Amino acid sequence: MASYRIAVVVGSLRKDSINRKLARALEPLFPAGFSFEHLEIGDLPLYNQDEDGHEAPSVLRLRAEIQAAQGLLFVTPEYNRSIPGVLKNALDHGSRPYGKNSWAKKPAGVIGASIGAAGTAMAQQHLRNVLAYLDVPTLGQPEAFIQVKDDTFAADGSIGNEGSKKFLQGWVDAYVGWVQRHAG
Repeated sequence: MASYRIAVVVGSLRKDSINRKLARALEPLFPAGFSFEHLEIGDLPLYNQDEDGHEAPSVLRLRAEIQAAQGLLFVTPEYNRSIPGVLKNALDHGSRPYGKNSWAKKPAGVIGASIGAAGTAMAQQHLRNVLAYLDVPTLGQPEAFIQVKDDTFAADGSIGNEGSKKFLQGWVDAYVGWVQRHAG
């Protein structure tokens, strides 16, 4: 059986982030053979082209972790109708210097959670635009804009209600197929 290492990029630095909770709650929904590496993006310096070729150890680590992955899972909040700056910074670092794009050809899934009814729809669309430019094949359907309510997460961190669990299992199943088709 093939094994797939998934690089998980959570677009929030907050310790109690609902998107970090969502990322962790999704993991048990995956079949055997899938493992997860949560990438640290909070320690990256702001991207500066002058540093190309002289990158900080945290940047080199990020690139190596991306390159070691067979798939990418982006779990992001929405800040001001777009992606958080820390996520954009990580995307920039992983794609530079020019011609050394670590993200390219890695199959990706995009999901996010919010307390708002739109559940990160705008952030996901903006992220998809960036990923398209970075040559990242991204699962288009089903989309998953998760509105977090009181019963979204159980006390143990798992998905708290059967309707949400069924929906998210369908999303995970589609993503698994996407990775298996594209991860060469």
